Amino acid sequence: SPVPPQVVADMREKRYVQEGIGSSYLFRVDHDTIIDATKCGNLARFINHCCTPNCYAKVITIEAQKKIVIYSKQPIGVNEEITYDYKFPIEDTKIPCLCRTESCRGTLN
Repeated sequence: SPVPPQVVADMREKRYVQEGIGSSYLFRVDHDTIIDATKCGNLARFINHCCTPNCYAKVITIEAQKKIVIYSKQPIGVNEEITYDYKFPIEDTKIPCLCRTESCRGTLN
């Protein structure tokens, strides 16, 4: 039987740590699909999290393929950082948030 996507993602994250890769770029598309842009992906994989973001991510389907699209929530100025809320699931082991906005939740999860 196939290995669940979350198990594969967890295994990859552990392998990346062992290989000395500092950050992984995994995006959950739906219950059955996680896209791994750690070793291959466009510049959007470097968009940072923010608790009060100026963009949001949405999964759309084009010609039967799911794509991640980043939409602006407001006008974005020249040299203004593009951010979105990662919306990580709540877990016991917390990941600190570094966005420093007034309404920062303190953690990504």
